[in-house]
Amino acid sequence: MRDYLAEIVEKKRDIVDRAKAEMPLDSIKEQVKMGGFAMSLKFEKRDWNLIAECKLQSPSKGRFQHDYTAAQLAEIYEKNGASMLSVHTDPHFLGKNEDLVKIRSMVDIPILRKDFIIDEYQIYESRMLGADAILLIVRILDEATLKKFLYTAWSLGMDALLEVHDRRDMEIALKTPARFIGINNRNLQLFKTTIDNTRELLQYADRQRTLISESGIHTLEDVRQLHEAGVDGILVGEGLVVADNVGEQTRKFALM
Repeated sequence: MRDYLAEIVEKKRDIVDRAKAEMPLDSIKEQVKMGGFAMSLKFEKRDWNLIAECKLQSPSKGRFQHDYTAAQLAEIYEKNGASMLSVHTDPHFLGKNEDLVKIRSMVDIPILRKDFIIDEYQIYESRMLGADAILLIVRILDEATLKKFLYTAWSLGMDALLEVHDRRDMEIALKTPARFIGINNRNLQLFKTTIDNTRELLQYADRQRTLISESGIHTLEDVRQLHEAGVDGILVGEGLVVADNVGEQTRKFALM
């Protein structure tokens, strides 16, 4: 059975090694400016939050049938009420670092760097690029590394969204002091989705944390069900970018 996640992580090691050769960590640290925990500040102001993803393709489905650039999606999302943006920088999603830099110069809302963080180097790089937060996938990090990366992000004024997929991931995430936990509705091996995964894992979650449902959210009914289940927000990519009217869909999901 094909394991998409394992394949992506293996290729990510090569990408990180090349990046280190081109720009050593010491050089990046010289360019890093302290963040202001923009994600935390934004989420404190609203009871419901939409993290809108500037997504161009999926590793399993390929390129989506739309003509938007990541920057164009960012403009639409911000204009229509998204609390925050998620910007891919991994090539499996047609993402690149330059997209994050460009979008940071265009919008005022916080930006989450969506990538496969496996090395502390990427955390400093994320802040240098302009990210306000990073995604940490519990499945690909051991507990000690997860905590280390979380503290590194905080030391740079960045928030971190810890992504879990199953009960074991949730148990590991709850052993950290992370404020934000994202429940991934996608099977990370098969890349199939169901929002039932959020409902299942919420019973094991700490409701004092900020809980985000991620992936497989396509309709307003999906959003309503997740809101009623008790999550604090959603992270949506495909469900927005393939809509007939991206702006209208964004407004609906953001104002739930």
